[in-house]
Amino acid sequence: MMFRLTAALRTGRILPALRRAALVAPAALVGLCVAGAALADAHTAVVPKRIIYPGEELDAGQLEEVEVTNPNIVKGYAETIADVSGLVTKRTLLPGRVILTSALREPFAVSRGTTVQLVFDNGSLVLRAAGTPLADAAVGDLIKVRNKDSGVIVSGTVMDDGTVHVVVK
Repeated sequence: MMFRLTAALRTGRILPALRRAALVAPAALVGLCVAGAALADAHTAVVPKRIIYPGEELDAGQLEEVEVTNPNIVKGYAETIADVSGLVTKRTLLPGRVILTSALREPFAVSRGTTVQLVFDNGSLVLRAAGTPLADAAVGDLIKVRNKDSGVIVSGTVMDDGTVHVVVK
């Protein structure tokens, strides 16, 4: 068998077939690579341009979007600037590092020690009173508020307009 292959190479019958195989194999490999790259979604991540400290509100000027090149990157990072613009940081964010959404929170709608309006709505009965929040809270948070007139502490949900809707026990 070995002699036949050598004889075929000498006569030139196998050589054109090997040339075709040598040209087709790399082309097929390139085609697979291009198809694989097209199928892979190009993800972006948001990274800070400078150090951002806890409590700072994020705006578009502090951030930039970069392409994610590491396939093993941790999940839960911000992908667009619009997702994080207007949020407040809970931790220090370093330049060039992805921003995890767990490191962000909504800005506070009410601050501890300020005066807010308490609203109790029971359908036909609506009561309003002044109160002092005992903690900072964002919209939708359940907080405790001290009634300024009676001193009673009630629980309520912070609303968009800064009022606290008292919940029934």
